[in-house]
Amino acid sequence: MSLFKARDWWASVLGEGEEFDQGCLCVGDVDNSGSGYDKIVVGSFMGMLRIFSPHPAKPDEQTEADAQLLEVQLPDPIIQVEMGKFVSCSELLHLAVLHPRKLSVYAVSGTAGNVEHGDQYQLRLVYEHNLQRTACNMTYGPFGGVTGHHFICIQSMDGMLMFFEQETYAFGRFLPGFLLPGPLSYCIRTDSFITVSSIRQVECYRYETLAVATDADTRQDSDQQSKSSGKRLTADWTLVLGEEALDICVPNTSSAMSSIFVLGERNLFCVKDNGQIRFMKKLEFNPCCFLPYGSVSEGSTNILMCNHNNMLLVYQDVTLKWVAQLSCVPVAVRVANFPELKGLVVTLSSDGHLQCSYMGTDPSFFTAPKVDAREVNYDEVDTEMKMLQKVIREASKTQDILPRAETEEELTLTAIVSSHLDEVSCAVIPEMNGMPVPSVTVKVKIKNRGAVHSPKMTVCVQPPLGVTQDQFVLDSMGSGCELVVRFSAFLNGHYPPADLCGDIAVSYSSATGIPRVSQCKFNLPLRLVCYPSSAIKNAKYKITVDTNKPPVNLSEVFPDFSEKSENNDSSALGFQLITGSRVIVLASKTSQRYRIQSESFEDIWLVAKELVQRFDRHFASLGVKDFRNSFTGPIPLPEFFETVDHHFELRVNAQKYQDLLSERAVQFRAIQRRLLTRFKDKTPGPLQNLDTLMEGTYRQVIALADAAEDNRERLIQAFTRLRSATHLLILLLSLWQGLSSEQTAILEATLLPLLQDTPQLGWEESVDAAVSHLLKTCLSRSPKDQAISLSTGPLTIPKDTSRLKKHITLLCDRLGKGGRLSLSSEANVPTTVMMPVGCESIPEPIVEQEEEPPLQQESAKYIKKKQPSKKIKSKSEADLLRHVPQSPALLCLRYSTCTIPPNNIEIFRLRKPLNRNSEEGYLIQLKGFKHRL
Repeated sequence: MSLFKARDWWASVLGEGEEFDQGCLCVGDVDNSGSGYDKIVVGSFMGMLRIFSPHPAKPDEQTEADAQLLEVQLPDPIIQVEMGKFVSCSELLHLAVLHPRKLSVYAVSGTAGNVEHGDQYQLRLVYEHNLQRTACNMTYGPFGGVTGHHFICIQSMDGMLMFFEQETYAFGRFLPGFLLPGPLSYCIRTDSFITVSSIRQVECYRYETLAVATDADTRQDSDQQSKSSGKRLTADWTLVLGEEALDICVPNTSSAMSSIFVLGERNLFCVKDNGQIRFMKKLEFNPCCFLPYGSVSEGSTNILMCNHNNMLLVYQDVTLKWVAQLSCVPVAVRVANFPELKGLVVTLSSDGHLQCSYMGTDPSFFTAPKVDAREVNYDEVDTEMKMLQKVIREASKTQDILPRAETEEELTLTAIVSSHLDEVSCAVIPEMNGMPVPSVTVKVKIKNRGAVHSPKMTVCVQPPLGVTQDQFVLDSMGSGCELVVRFSAFLNGHYPPADLCGDIAVSYSSATGIPRVSQCKFNLPLRLVCYPSSAIKNAKYKITVDTNKPPVNLSEVFPDFSEKSENNDSSALGFQLITGSRVIVLASKTSQRYRIQSESFEDIWLVAKELVQRFDRHFASLGVKDFRNSFTGPIPLPEFFETVDHHFELRVNAQKYQDLLSERAVQFRAIQRRLLTRFKDKTPGPLQNLDTLMEGTYRQVIALADAAEDNRERLIQAFTRLRSATHLLILLLSLWQGLSSEQTAILEATLLPLLQDTPQLGWEESVDAAVSHLLKTCLSRSPKDQAISLSTGPLTIPKDTSRLKKHITLLCDRLGKGGRLSLSSEANVPTTVMMPVGCESIPEPIVEQEEEPPLQQESAKYIKKKQPSKKIKSKSEADLLRHVPQSPALLCLRYSTCTIPPNNIEIFRLRKPLNRNSEEGYLIQLKGFKHRL
């Protein structure tokens, strides 16, 4: 199928700055000339009404001035225009114009001119209706089976259908369950109205049902009267669409069966007049308007459909027949007949481009110019041919299935953080806790190799950090240009941050129009969030970092803090966080250890991270390649769990506040309804203290809302502190086990899956699911224990944190026993630990019933299964089996030249000797035999 451009037959641009919508266009013989040709009527939101009679232009005349028959400025915006037999004493076509608060019916007449200026057209008002409600759209037709006349139905913004029998207002009905107005159309065959409600379903109401329903002036009266009288308005049938509808059209193509076409956001629906779907067409584009019309094939309908890609598509039912390209995105499309050509497509865009076009292919009469003949140099051609063949061979050797990414980006970003703080701080909060809040300047250099169009730069830092400007709209850059952008970062919250990193992203379009994004990161200095302070010897929380090199002078590692420190001791350094506690770093004078201590556990994180990074840079600058940091002390899980419990408690409080607020809001609305009923009652009566109850409920709602907002602020701070504590735990685990960067990244993705808490998904359930996955895969105790299929239900907030604490403790224990973190299936088998004779495995501190049942029961079952016919005769052996340890070690024995697999061996360590002369030994059970080692 070829793609052609729609051929312009006539076009015009209407006004400047005017807006149009799908109801602003209609075609027909509005002046009742009887020629059979149509005129175009266009109304705008500016109140301008225009009538055109297009015809093709001759080479020496102006088309637009002759084509425009009438232009009238009306006082109100025009929502919709329609042509029909709207006057009771006449069967001629009249023009109905819908305004927000008025419906006007006009008669258009033309007078033949006697001079060269041509015919004259006039617009005469026949009648008008002032509307009590704001109108949205309208439809017309022979309601109730009337012949020779058309009635009008107007849908208001609040869901009322107002019916006008020409010059008379008939009645009004409210649609049930109405929220927002949708498209409205009339089906002549079934005498019913079709609309799409806000719950995304097609609803059909018969005119007879609407006429006999109870009349009402307000929606509340309609609900009350429908309940009392029993004449409740119900839909004849409904059909769920599942998406918003853009337009509805019911073409009159067959008297046997009417088809209702509904244009959705992603689908086209064709429904029978009884509510059954004929067909549905899934669209691969965003449609903007459509028009069904009769087809030459019986039983089918042609559909004109326009989309936001300036395309006009012609369908015959669900089959695409033709595609043409338009010059603009239309909001309305019609088919009209004009003197020299019938079946022209009339389109109107939102900015006033009115176009009459037809679909076809004009032949091209272009003839290529004659090329001057020249002699061919066969030697040069042969040399060029060999060179091209060589290029083709080289390209075919290195060609990949997927195209290789460019080694060098079109635009590169470089972020440079100033080494000095700003002399004049740009912080929003100038002072916190009696200390000035500093700021630091970040300079971003943008270099490009090619042309860059519409670049936009975005800066992102994690709260409570802030920047002076986070969005930059840059000018387009030519090839080889360089641009520098500056902004300042500062502390913008009353709690310490969990991360001093920031991200910069620049989105732009390349020279070929391809959207691209370039990114870079930057690290803010520690000096931005803390000041030098005096060192204290005692603190509540302490961690110790070991190194394999002699202790260094802390003043050399932290020169920016030692200059302004109040203590001259080089083995102790103090850091006073602006919005936190004091953190002290102590260097041992006799060993290679450094202690970090503070009164707040999570505040240690930033200083500990800075200490480890500066140690690596310091020894790397000295040329030391084997330097290593380590951590030997116990993992501070109880301190970490305190932070977890505090965060979880605030989450539970937030849910309680939400439930209480919902209950009080329901109570408040119920009291309001009671009061309104009392106030509207014609017979005055006592309020029965409802006003006092309403005031008390209002105060409770306000108090609960304030408490929920305060809890939300404290929850944000608690989550930031939890992230700091989790970062510190990950750092200690990596130093404890010497994890690689890949394993540290897996651990960080497990314990820090979220950047922020949401009511739907929180940190506790996310981390519990991730840790459980590791315990069942790469950290399982044996290949048999690995889960074959991992299926988890929906993540919901847990009842408590006991399960999460057990899983995190078990994770640390498995890592301490040599477990490896890996995402590959080959690495999911744990390393076999060879234990010497006389050693006993360490029992795991947390044993869950679903993961490890008691081994006493396993051993009893094992003996019963393996030896059903034998009884334990020796008292020492029975005593031996009663003292089986919980975690027996597996030992691979080599007997003679045969290697016994570990799966066939059970080794039980004896806690008591077999007899007085024997020493501590082991019972080995191998394939039903017992041996003593």
